[in-house]
Amino acid sequence: MELLYQDNRICVCLKPAGVVSVDEPGGVPDLVRDCLGDPNACVRTVHRLDQVVGGVMVLARSRLADRILSGQVQDRSFHKEYLAVVEGIPPETKGNFRDLLIRDKAQRKTLLTLEPGKEAREAILNYQVLQTVGQQSLVKVELITGRTHQIRAQFSGHGLPLVGDKKYGAAPCEMDGIALWSHKVAFTHPQTNEPMVFSALPPCTGPWQKFDRLWKECEPTQ
Repeated sequence: MELLYQDNRICVCLKPAGVVSVDEPGGVPDLVRDCLGDPNACVRTVHRLDQVVGGVMVLARSRLADRILSGQVQDRSFHKEYLAVVEGIPPETKGNFRDLLIRDKAQRKTLLTLEPGKEAREAILNYQVLQTVGQQSLVKVELITGRTHQIRAQFSGHGLPLVGDKKYGAAPCEMDGIALWSHKVAFTHPQTNEPMVFSALPPCTGPWQKFDRLWKECEPTQ
């Protein structure tokens, strides 16, 4: 676990793919405590990343910080940007998806639906195609809403499954995890009210390494 920043109110880490976001043995808060050298430290999950997704993640180090940051997530002032590699080419260089999603608990999947109802929740994201190589596209994704498996479900539902995401219809491949990375977060510090921005690039392996514009245009910020 790599810490990008920490003070007495927040911690920003680089979550490895394969690690759960919740506070359980081996989860992100547990690993952060190991980095801090304090097994009893208050470390609280503010926003979640799927277990198979890696990248930048923010945690609170007090109850008050947790409440303030969670409020920013709810009012959509907590900015989250992802990088993804999808199978296929999106219809527009810049665009957005606005869909209704439902959760299939039996399959543990999120699905698109055309039928409004109490179980259907609106999901909105913006995307920008950074580069296309063959039949794969590197896209930058801005989440407007934060639904379970939202990016995975929406791109799959529009015929563009994420590379490696067999759960959502991608072709089999040998990569570990899926081609989705939490690239950037921007929020207001819960104590100082200062704007905070952190970003990091995915590892130069698997499908990421074929997109040279990724390394030229998405500079990390700390």
